[in-house]
Amino acid sequence: MKPTTLPSESLMRSRQVAVSGSWRPPAPPRIIAVTSGKGGVGKSNIVANLGLSLAGWGHKVLLIDADLGLANLDILLGLSPEFTIEDVLSQRRTLSEVLLEGPGGLKILPASSGISRLAELDEHQKIFLLNELDHFGESLDLVLIDTGAGISRNVLFFNLAARERIVVANNEPTALTDAYALIKVLATQHAERRFKILVNGLSRPKDALRVYQTLTRVVEQFLGGEIILEYLGFIPHDEAIPRAVRRQQPVLTLYPHAPASQAFAELAQRLWEAPVAGGPDGNIKFFWRRLVQYQV
Repeated sequence: MKPTTLPSESLMRSRQVAVSGSWRPPAPPRIIAVTSGKGGVGKSNIVANLGLSLAGWGHKVLLIDADLGLANLDILLGLSPEFTIEDVLSQRRTLSEVLLEGPGGLKILPASSGISRLAELDEHQKIFLLNELDHFGESLDLVLIDTGAGISRNVLFFNLAARERIVVANNEPTALTDAYALIKVLATQHAERRFKILVNGLSRPKDALRVYQTLTRVVEQFLGGEIILEYLGFIPHDEAIPRAVRRQQPVLTLYPHAPASQAFAELAQRLWEAPVAGGPDGNIKFFWRRLVQYQV
C-alpha cells in the first residue's frame, strides 16, 4: 500500500555524499525493536503490517523474528521457510540463504518453532549474529525486530542491539505492569532512556491515550524524569485483523481500507519521518561499525 506522499528528502536513505570536501559513508539502517512486557498484545502483527507499509514506500526492510523458539512472523505472512535463524547460528547456512522474500519486497529472517535451546543465546551466538547482520546491512534502510515478550536475556539483547524501541501495550493491567517492568530493567540496568509507546487493540483514541498517560505517570514516579516515553499512537480494534490472521495474510494486503490498515499506514509515515535521537550509547548495537563510522 503506497502513500500519496513520500517522506522528506532529508530522511530518505543516505547515499555517499560529499561533506566538507570529503566523502561521508552511507547511514546505517534504522534498527527498531518492537517489544512488550506481556505476550499476546499483537507485536508480530504490528511488525508484519508496519514493515509492509514501509516497504510500500520503496524502502528496503528486513523483519527479524527474534522470538526464537516460538516463530510466528512467517505464519502471519503465509510463508514456509526451509531454513531458519537456527541454521545461521549453527553455521549450516549463510544469512542470505536463510532470508525469505515476503510480500511487497520484504526480507524476513525466520525463527524456529519449538527449539528450546534457542530460548537463551550464548555470547558467541550473539556476537556471531551481530557480525552476520553487520555485513548484510549495506542493502537495508530499516530493520524491524519482533522480540519475544518479557525480560528474558534474549528479549533484553535484541532491545539493546536496536537503536530504537517500540513498547506495545494495551489497557489490561498485566500488560501495563509488564510494560513498566521491561522499561524499568532496560532503564535501570542498561541505561536506555528513550522508548516509543504504541497502544494496540483499543476502540477509542482517548482510551489509548490513557494507557500512555498511565505508563508515563508510573515511570515518572518510580524512575524519575530522565526516562522519555514518546506516544506513537494506537492501532484500533478491528475485526479485519483476526480475519487476515486466519488467512495468513497481512491485513494491509487483504483489507487495505480497513481502519487498522489506515492506522498502520499513518504509523509508518510518522515513524519514518521522526528523527532518531542520540548517537551510539554504551550498549552493543547491530551495524555498530557503520554507526560509529557515520557519527564520526
